[in-house]
Amino acid sequence: MCRNIKTLFNFDPPVSDDEIRAASLQFVRKLTGFNAPSKANEAAFNAAVEDVFTAGHRLLHGLETHAPPRDRETEAQKAKVRAAQRFGVRARA
Repeated sequence: MCRNIKTLFNFDPPVSDDEIRAASLQFVRKLTGFNAPSKANEAAFNAAVEDVFTAGHRLLHGLETHAPPRDRETEAQKAKVRAAQRFGVRARA
């Protein structure tokens, strides 16, 4: 999985359209290997981002859970600790 794509489900506050679009862009970039497409590929690239956004939006707003929503700050701190352990870097507070 692309490390830049973050889990978006079951957070308080709920996921925004901007967050879904950013994840969609990262996913299409990962698939294509393009950071920015050429003019010849721009229409197909942008259409793919929109398709992934639509599917992601439908998915995230259609899921149900009984678990309490997670806190973004707490999850970000946990991720920093995991990264520090994985890469041998000291986590900053």
